[in-house]
Amino acid sequence: MEGGTGPSDAVPADRRASAHLTAPSRTFWIILSLALFFAVVGISIVGVLSFSPSSAQAGSQLIRLTLQGQQDPLRNQTALVDKSRGTVTYYITSQSNRSAVVLYDSRNGYVCYKPVEQSTCYLRRMDTWDLQTLQTTLNMSEQGADQLLHQNNQTEYYREFLAILGGEQADPESLGEAVQTLCEQKSIFWVRRGEGPGKQRLIYLCIDICFPSNVCVSICFYYLPD
Repeated sequence: MEGGTGPSDAVPADRRASAHLTAPSRTFWIILSLALFFAVVGISIVGVLSFSPSSAQAGSQLIRLTLQGQQDPLRNQTALVDKSRGTVTYYITSQSNRSAVVLYDSRNGYVCYKPVEQSTCYLRRMDTWDLQTLQTTLNMSEQGADQLLHQNNQTEYYREFLAILGGEQADPESLGEAVQTLCEQKSIFWVRRGEGPGKQRLIYLCIDICFPSNVCVSICFYYLPD
């Protein structure tokens, strides 16, 4: 009797032992799968937040430039430095309440002028002096403080003439994002440096801009013959 019942009882016992070993293994894999899923979701959320518009503006910094002295009226001028895009944008308002925006785009190598009261922009290519001036402004922005230009006897002034090439309109699609954003819905004309308009040509407009390097430039535009 005892010998006949032993083997039949051993089989169910082995199966019960196997079931107990299998159950924890399935639970472990389920928990591991859920942990991996939430980890992937968490990494994705962090990645999206890191490229949000608010973080893109983190590299921008405002610098106020004030000109002091008796020989020249005060200018209201602010510079927006965006290191991530390699741009410095000057917002200028003169005593006559005429406003202009001047963009220095080192990534694409352009200087763009936008008189606010007009429906046009004027564009030229950057040169060595522009790059040096841009680098000075970027270095100033790292100090995190407003920059004050020196008195007139310590500030250099000069005038620059730019000829508007009326027959050479620029294609916005080839100029980069910074210029496109600044001159949206506006015509863009190429300009080049000139010796001056001459007696037969009148100056069209002037934009006064001062840089942290204690240099102030009166940039005057005139039309070339078509």
